[in-house]
Amino acid sequence: MNLFIFFILAFIFFVCFFPDPAVSSHCTTQTPTKTFQRCMTLPSQQASIAWTFHPHNATLDLVFFGNFISPSGWVGWGINPVSPEMTGTRALIAFPDPNSGQIVLLPYVIDPTVKLQRTPLLSRPLDVHLLSSSAALYGGKLATVHAGAAVQIYATLRLSPNRTRIHHVWNRGLYVQGYSPTIHPTTADDLSSTATVDVLSGSTAGGSGAGGVVATLRTFHGAINAVSWGVLLPIGAVTARYLRHVQSIGPSWFYAHMGVQLSGFVLGTVGFAVGIRLGDLSPGVQYGLHRKLGFAAFILGALQTLALLFRPKTTNKFRKYWKSYHHFVGYSCVVLGVVNVFQGFEVMGQGRSYAKLGYCLCLATLIGACISLEVNSWVVFCRKAKEEKLRREGLIGGSDKGSGIHNSQH
Repeated sequence: MNLFIFFILAFIFFVCFFPDPAVSSHCTTQTPTKTFQRCMTLPSQQASIAWTFHPHNATLDLVFFGNFISPSGWVGWGINPVSPEMTGTRALIAFPDPNSGQIVLLPYVIDPTVKLQRTPLLSRPLDVHLLSSSAALYGGKLATVHAGAAVQIYATLRLSPNRTRIHHVWNRGLYVQGYSPTIHPTTADDLSSTATVDVLSGSTAGGSGAGGVVATLRTFHGAINAVSWGVLLPIGAVTARYLRHVQSIGPSWFYAHMGVQLSGFVLGTVGFAVGIRLGDLSPGVQYGLHRKLGFAAFILGALQTLALLFRPKTTNKFRKYWKSYHHFVGYSCVVLGVVNVFQGFEVMGQGRSYAKLGYCLCLATLIGACISLEVNSWVVFCRKAKEEKLRREGLIGGSDKGSGIHNSQH
């Protein structure tokens, strides 16, 4: 069980003590054209904002830092006067002009018909006090739009008196049809791109309501499934494969294998149920492959657990068929579980996070241990085969147990 404890502690260490780059990346108050008083890293898409608020005239100077995900894509930032959500947002969207290729910035209002994709998104004047706006690519006039290109969206607004809490909304998409940006991706990272910031104090609103619940459930879902499907079940398979041949521990390997596997499946079932609930709370999210792999892994895990109830005795003639079924379903479940953990990192927008790096290191350590144990098993197997051959040829004593090779005088 020491190996089991090591992997769990290593996973928790890397998840807890190594932050996501999107969270740990530093914001800046310096741009080529302006210096701002405050800055803040936003919770998704590695975006950030910097601003200066002038209380005497309620004017806000702000710059949004974002990144393109496609050479023909768009990056947008805006404010929602009512609530932190996309519908109702007054947005400024930057994209390459289809005629000149130069970066352009146009105003848009995100109404419900656009969210439901009933009508294209068309530029129109904003009904907020926007005093000025502009956009620039990082790198100046020679910079070009490409995947990963950094863009800065500048805006100066006059806020309502005594109202300093601003609902920021931002996102990015793959394509622009003419001057109409198309719908953005619907991963969890893209659907969580909102933040409420008090521009006077610099504080952010705490996660509450449906958005806070979804964010909490998403984190719990990812953590518990990574531990169960991605760590415990592989360790259980390793336990059965390599400890069952150690005669000194007797049947203890079976109880260890069964305990780890059942623990992993129970935790995985909880994570699976949380995933189903997340799907109900996020009707606009297209889970696709992640959802299908999750269902497949859960079904295989359930079949593997039920197989314990029909485990034939070693003397039963059907025992060999049960073992073949048990091995095939078990290894399939482990492979699907690990693959879906990686797919989950992508769905959560954590494809380049330290949490994923920590999991990769845990998995790599487990694979390295498997390789070492496999090599050792083959060495032992080859040694025993050689000793058995020598024993049959009479070159080694039957009671010698491999302690050495004796030359016989004929």
